[in-house]
Amino acid sequence: MGKYRKKPVVIDAFRWTGGLDQSEDPEWIVNRIRMGQVSFSNGRMFIKTLEGVMEAQPGDYIIRGVQGEIYPCKPDIFEATYEAL
Repeated sequence: MGKYRKKPVVIDAFRWTGGLDQSEDPEWIVNRIRMGQVSFSNGRMFIKTLEGVMEAQPGDYIIRGVQGEIYPCKPDIFEATYEAL
């Protein structure tokens, strides 16, 4: 078994607050909400992905990947994996 390193990629992301203070969402998440791929219930965000519906809670990062896919990521994982450009 060999060792592998993740290729450097640039992604778009924002931290979802879940509150009214989140006044400016990226256009790509607004489009997904309009398309019905993202919905909200009981203070949580639900994102339809190829793997099924994923749940985001306030404070999670929402990522748009290299192929346009979107998914939530917990803050500790995000901060260990990504750095700001």
